[in-house]
Amino acid sequence: MSKKQFKTESRKLLDLMINSIYTNREIFLRELISNASDALDKRHFLSLTDSAYTSSNPLTIQLAVDRDNRTLTIEDNGIGMNGEEMEKNLGTIAHSGSEEFRQQLENSREVDIIGQFGVGFYSAFMVADSITVESRKVNDEAFRWHSDGQSGYTIEPGDKASVGTRITLKLREDTDEVKYSEYLDKYTIEQLVKKYSDYIRYPIQMMVEQSVPKEGSEGEYETIETLKTLNTMVPLWRRNKKDIKDEDYNSFYKSQFYDYEDPLEVIHYTLEGNVSYKALLYIPSRIPYNYYSRDYEAGLQLYSKGVFIMDRCKELLPDYFHFVKGLVDSDDVSLNISREMLQKDSQLQELGKSVTKRVKSALVNMLVKDREKYEKFYKNFGYSLKYGCYQDYGLHKEDLQDLLLFYSSKDDKYVTLKEYRERMKEDQKEIYYATGSSLAQIRKLPQIEKLLDRDYEVLFMTDDIDEFVIMMMREYDGKNFQNAQQADTEVESDEEKSAREELVKNNESLLKDMGEALKDKVKEVRISSRLKSHPVCLVADTNGISLDMEKYLSKMPDGSANMKATKILEVNPDHDIFKVLQKVHEKDPGKVNEYADLLYQQALLIEGFSIEDPVEFSNRICQLMKEASENN
Repeated sequence: MSKKQFKTESRKLLDLMINSIYTNREIFLRELISNASDALDKRHFLSLTDSAYTSSNPLTIQLAVDRDNRTLTIEDNGIGMNGEEMEKNLGTIAHSGSEEFRQQLENSREVDIIGQFGVGFYSAFMVADSITVESRKVNDEAFRWHSDGQSGYTIEPGDKASVGTRITLKLREDTDEVKYSEYLDKYTIEQLVKKYSDYIRYPIQMMVEQSVPKEGSEGEYETIETLKTLNTMVPLWRRNKKDIKDEDYNSFYKSQFYDYEDPLEVIHYTLEGNVSYKALLYIPSRIPYNYYSRDYEAGLQLYSKGVFIMDRCKELLPDYFHFVKGLVDSDDVSLNISREMLQKDSQLQELGKSVTKRVKSALVNMLVKDREKYEKFYKNFGYSLKYGCYQDYGLHKEDLQDLLLFYSSKDDKYVTLKEYRERMKEDQKEIYYATGSSLAQIRKLPQIEKLLDRDYEVLFMTDDIDEFVIMMMREYDGKNFQNAQQADTEVESDEEKSAREELVKNNESLLKDMGEALKDKVKEVRISSRLKSHPVCLVADTNGISLDMEKYLSKMPDGSANMKATKILEVNPDHDIFKVLQKVHEKDPGKVNEYADLLYQQALLIEGFSIEDPVEFSNRICQLMKEASENN
């Protein structure tokens, strides 16, 4: 027996495999079990045409722990290797026997093989001082491969009696930084199998201790060792939907994604095409406590051929669908060499587009067929859809706009933009909306009073993001959005417009003096066409930001807090206060300055703005009340 060196740059490349490619030590068990599964796949495939490969025993993967000798063993009764194959597959780092086997098959889809790179085996050196591989092929002799990962390897005849491969890891001694002994704990091994290899199609078995009633002794128990299958083998998403009950879906969701409530919606499907995959997706029935924080970790679980690859693959869904939980299992995804990350390629993009399309389809279906359920969903995650419309300069607005809901002045309930558009009045040119901090506050806005009085439908928008969304969307189905609190909103007839223009002409001096009194606060003072019972209101100039946008930006820590709406004060010509203004202006034009400022302060309060000097405002009100009393 002679020692051989690896057929590469040896230790340098092996160090790269161990210390750079893999970032998580526990991955080694997944890799070795996946290799064992590949070996079983090969034997099963060959047995279909050659009875020599048929096994008298079930195809299994056996794990064994020896704490005293610090060894962990992974054994399969798969195809096995001879000395030449050991030289090729284990002596040459990054040579994959599985990939070579796949290439030899005329139809590679006949057998699922995950080992593509031939480096997974060497991940075991992250936890092992040395590795011994004993293997035997059908109708061949046994061979033994041994290496410490540093000084090369040896291959010699072995004494393994059965067909298959047995890998024995001699674990490293514990250090202050790493406790390698955890991989000698059977419970830890069970959990790693459950986490990474639960859906390997062959039984993964291990002897475990179990407490059972002692025979012949009532109330006494004894501990025995029993063979336990650690993996589920057939995942829920690979089963026929007809055989799955709602309780099965709900139970899987709660245990896998740590929720105590049943999901609102389950999306389970299989797609065959350019990229084939199976998906089991869930829409939660409640908002995760940290959903709108930076701590929230989004993404779907990714499996490849039943082997767990990633816990949170963000590339599979856009940000606006990050409320979706679940998993995708695809044989077609291209993994990087460590199988810990995805490669950014067209397959991944195609997969992400497909999953996104299916989620949208499920939401549309819910909206049409179960409005109550959809509204429950929307109250939880509607903000995400709005964000999607605004994100990337409105790139996704066409995909998402029909999923949006807004509270409507008609019937006091949520409506879609399509529903609003279909019932617009014949003469209505725009989609009216109003913004505010709450529905109650918007309902009391002076600016929408005449719109509602004339049976125009107004959308009530209470989220901070709403105006950003509308700015990005601009229009829907050929109708522009119009803020009822903007200066250019008009609901008057031609006759009313003529009458208002006459009023403006007759009160030009009054309006000019009021405007002069408020010149540092408003762009102009004008006769209103929208007020009915309220004396005054503020509107924003068409070419600037809105009143609510100013309020939102005022909370920002950056320079945007200084951005102000260009305000216009509108006065109701039908209100008694206008007659008072006319009389005061006629009797004492200078006195109108004080009235103008009071009305402006009042309009600020109605809009939810703070006033500069509340004490001064209060004193002026009291003074006016006193003067009115004296005049009477």
